[in-house]
Amino acid sequence: MVHPDGFEPPTLCSEDRCSNPLSYGCITEIIISRMAILSYNNDRMKIHTKIPLKNYTTMKIGGNARFITEVRNGDEVAMVCRNAKKQKLPIFIIGSGSNVIAKDEGFNGIVVRIRITGFEVISDDILSTTIRIGAGEQWDSVVKRIVDMQLSGIEAMSAIPGTAGATPIQNVGAYGQEIADTLQSLEAYDIENDTFVTLQDTECGFSYRNSIFRGDESGRYVITSITIKLSKNQPQPPFYESLQKYLDERNIKIFTVAVIRNAVIDIRKEKLPDPKILPNTGSFFKNAIVENWQLEDLRKVNPNIPMYDMGDGHFKVPAGWLIENVGLKGSLISGIRVYDKNALVLINESAKSYQDLANARDEIIGKVRDKFRVQIEQEPLEI
Repeated sequence: MVHPDGFEPPTLCSEDRCSNPLSYGCITEIIISRMAILSYNNDRMKIHTKIPLKNYTTMKIGGNARFITEVRNGDEVAMVCRNAKKQKLPIFIIGSGSNVIAKDEGFNGIVVRIRITGFEVISDDILSTTIRIGAGEQWDSVVKRIVDMQLSGIEAMSAIPGTAGATPIQNVGAYGQEIADTLQSLEAYDIENDTFVTLQDTECGFSYRNSIFRGDESGRYVITSITIKLSKNQPQPPFYESLQKYLDERNIKIFTVAVIRNAVIDIRKEKLPDPKILPNTGSFFKNAIVENWQLEDLRKVNPNIPMYDMGDGHFKVPAGWLIENVGLKGSLISGIRVYDKNALVLINESAKSYQDLANARDEIIGKVRDKFRVQIEQEPLEI
């Protein structure tokens, strides 16, 4: 029987051997009448087969996942991961799929969608409030709620698609703020050691758009919650350059978290297309990080090149500016459009495959490298 939404549920079995290693009968943690059932809130956890990953990623390309399921608490995370490990099946974790690209061959394992909710104030004093947030909470809803509480620290990260649990993975940030600035700790299931752990911010290995979760420890942890510490002080200038420009042009002199949030939302609406209308992953490329000598070489030919001083002898050069200045803004390459309002964004206009996207990506990277001798990198993860 085919589910109304297009899913094809696996058949139930109670045999020791089964052609579907993730069917309910093969998961033995809970057994009722010789039928294994995964449950939450009195509903059975459904494990679906042969699901097109393009339906779960905002770029809308990619092959099928062998299995896909949703988890709503830590026990379900552990149950699915233990069984997958037992069956030697690879695991890939996604939230909303807004920063993930699926390859044409699909994924010969189980994709686990995180749907763990929760928003709990765990400490509060005269200067700050610390909040624990479920990994499956939609990030912008979290930002709005915190701004409504008049707390600062993540207001410039408004309107970023995705879930809270995804933010530490690539140290998500925007307009001068990043999750590393406020994250105190996170809770995660350690697949390797079959245990739940708490990792402090200093253990996450944060750097620009990077962490241990997409580096040395990629695939080891499933984040179930994050704990962030917010300030009760209102934001103070100077702000990130483009944000400051927006405020100056409108003669905005009083700065609150709500003012900054609304400004960021306006800026992002202008620069970033809605993935529900135009398939994209937001910023497709990381901004280039260069050393001082590289910046000086670039300035010899491009004296007005924009940059952001990172304060450690490195400088951030906007990848969008680099792409625009090799003449690719608005270009169509293999069905992928370089967005005409923001060259950092790639839109799937007519691409049918991952290979189409890879062709466009590689051409863009190559032209930037050839002209500026700067290497830009893809930001989204790949299944």
